[in-house]
Amino acid sequence: MELDTDIQPVPKGGFHCNLCDVSVPNRTSLQDHLKGRKHRNLCAVRDTRRTQVENSVFVSGFQKGTSQQQIMEYLQRFGPVSEVIMDKDAKGVYAIVEFSDKQGQQAALSQAQHSMEGQRLRIKQRESKEFKFVPKRKQDVTKSPSMSPELLSHALCQANSVAEQMQMLVDLFELSDSERSTRELLIALLQEVFNEFFPECKILAFGSSVNTFDIHSCDLDLFLDLENTKTFQARAKNSTEQAGEGQWEDARSEDSILSDMDLATASPAEVLDLVATVLRKCVPGVHKVQAVSSARCPVVKFTHRDLGLQGDISINNRLAVRNTRFLQLCCSLDKRLRPLVYTIRYWAKQKQLAGNPFGGGPLLNNYALTLLVMFFLQNRDPPVLPAVRLLSAAAGEADKCITEGWDCTFPNDPSMLPPSENTEDLCSLLACFFNFYSQFDFAGSVISLREGRALPITGFLSAEEEAEGSAARAGPRLGPMTVLDPFELSHNVAGNLNERTERSFRQECQEAAKYCRSLQYQRKSAKGKVWGVVRLFTPRGASGGAPAGSGGGAGKDLVISIPFRPASLPEAVRHQLQDAGDRFRHLWFGKVCQAVGRVFEGVLACGLLRSGAEGARGEEGPSGVGGGNEMQVSDPEVVKQDAPAVCKEEEECDSSPHAKCQQGTKRRLLSQEGSPPPGTAKRPRWDPADALAVLNWRCQVWHKVWARRRKVRRELLKSGPGDGQPEGGGVELETQVTERIALEEGGGARGAAAALLEFGVEVGLLGGTEDTRAVLRFTPEEDASGLFQDLFHFLESFLPRMTEKLLERAE
Repeated sequence: MELDTDIQPVPKGGFHCNLCDVSVPNRTSLQDHLKGRKHRNLCAVRDTRRTQVENSVFVSGFQKGTSQQQIMEYLQRFGPVSEVIMDKDAKGVYAIVEFSDKQGQQAALSQAQHSMEGQRLRIKQRESKEFKFVPKRKQDVTKSPSMSPELLSHALCQANSVAEQMQMLVDLFELSDSERSTRELLIALLQEVFNEFFPECKILAFGSSVNTFDIHSCDLDLFLDLENTKTFQARAKNSTEQAGEGQWEDARSEDSILSDMDLATASPAEVLDLVATVLRKCVPGVHKVQAVSSARCPVVKFTHRDLGLQGDISINNRLAVRNTRFLQLCCSLDKRLRPLVYTIRYWAKQKQLAGNPFGGGPLLNNYALTLLVMFFLQNRDPPVLPAVRLLSAAAGEADKCITEGWDCTFPNDPSMLPPSENTEDLCSLLACFFNFYSQFDFAGSVISLREGRALPITGFLSAEEEAEGSAARAGPRLGPMTVLDPFELSHNVAGNLNERTERSFRQECQEAAKYCRSLQYQRKSAKGKVWGVVRLFTPRGASGGAPAGSGGGAGKDLVISIPFRPASLPEAVRHQLQDAGDRFRHLWFGKVCQAVGRVFEGVLACGLLRSGAEGARGEEGPSGVGGGNEMQVSDPEVVKQDAPAVCKEEEECDSSPHAKCQQGTKRRLLSQEGSPPPGTAKRPRWDPADALAVLNWRCQVWHKVWARRRKVRRELLKSGPGDGQPEGGGVELETQVTERIALEEGGGARGAAAALLEFGVEVGLLGGTEDTRAVLRFTPEEDASGLFQDLFHFLESFLPRMTEKLLERAE
């Protein structure tokens, strides 16, 4: 394969893409990269830049003060002009003029002399520079020369308490008074300019600049309220029509870019284009104006050159304005909220859980993190913050607010609400935040700030099905983490997360909770060592140890997890889960056990038997997997949980004088033989005593069904559907792969000869105080040939994938 000019082979193997500055290990990965969005987008940008350069000329020699319009009018005689870019720094005066096509540029260059208003112009070909991708990174206060991570760490270690450290973060990261004043002046300027074109409009700031969680160089989010302008326009149209057609035509002929547009009937894209035009032509210092009408919330993006400030203007975002007012209210209700949010945000950024500089991607956004902190505070005993439902009930008649069909009512005056009775300090609250989410069942719960509690995810399964057929009042997009907006109840603010990010968030919370139980967190070091929140901010991967849950080495648990993914289940099963109420986990677990049994017995041709009645829970059918169409899993020994526990178990909290973590229900079993004492085992390991239900199987393997599968699968696919072979890589194909391998190995019927290896499988159901999932722990028994490790390595990816495919067909 001939390599692209952007691709260079690496001496040690692999390839490097010079365009994207990305290295890949092999040709397969290279092909995936070349087909990927990033590479294709950069190729398109480079082609656009080349075209722009080829159609542009460099113009100099004109007098200072010459406008873009004057230069455009002169050069338009050679061809249509797309853009004029002026430079007015102290070194000189010049302009880059881009024509719409190559002909205009060639016509301008072919003329020997150019003169404009008595000045001789110098026009030459624009220099072509090599295109180089430079990622745009927002300014980070901790990476500025004045506050490096080392300086930040040193400053925080000088504080006398954890609470003081957290308040110091607020003081260091929040906008200064001068930055706030500058933003207010820019808003006032925009208000003045837009009033000229949109009479009686309002420019309202929302988001991070004004919601009390501002940081240096945060974007300026603005909402252009045109409701009064629409009324004004309709009133003006009616009055001119009554005065006569002639006067209406005179009014339309006035020099206004709004005169030809009816805001009441114009599409959002048309209005955004109009807003972008006003920004480009009429607001000094504004450049890089771009209308993005395809986003979830269409906006016009811009940059203010002198202030180095990026901003967005939206026209349909009233809910965001109301959300900002809500955050302001909550900060007024309790002063502990701001330090907690600033600390958690910085921790999440350092752990690569949030703060994507490019925007988007499977990371938590700042709003989602803020809501997670607020939900935690709603669940303290007593609560630090009230549920939104209670705020709405306490509001007066003047506070009633319905925005875009959603109830956004809450008191505008915080003095109307009683202060919280909770007296926990910031040190205790931060530790309990990590405890709370280290054992939260994200997979089986929906976080609702409106109710102030976790709701069972089964209550939202039918809502998601309705959303597939109707856009009106669609249910939230369920995902590994579902956090409902407090007002727009159909919006999951963490809907972009994937399972890996949710798992990383939980693991980092577990590590942080463990550290917060140490004296190093609670007390200032007398020897000048790092203490308090500083160690929490150690960047991910810089601690020197293996990531949480990575296992490794001989002590690695032989465990495979099957996550609870309700969105991928068929409609009939969703309804069953919904009807099951609090028992939905056990119903799902029965279907998982059925599917896993089919993978072992049907797809991999293994023998599967119950290992005996002792210690086994659940009912079995003739195959040892389940009787009838569905396995019913029962567990009389386990105390059923009505809701996720709020805090760590008492034994794990006694070591911390700050952590008030005794409230919340604890899971207790009547029998806990063999259960390790608290704190002696890492959380990635699991014990049967932690499970809501457990099933024990004994598995026998007669053929090396994990070996040569790719080759056999390829041969079956080549034989084609005409020979009766399945077309895809589903359950039927994998079953035939196993049959072919068994046939080639020979050895007679299953069970006729001694098994190659035997192993035990303990299947447990977890949930309630951690993510709902099924966990399979393997114990090798008869393995004279030493083949079990190869089999387990194969099962790690094969078993969850096949189980998921069978669950998609469940009834």
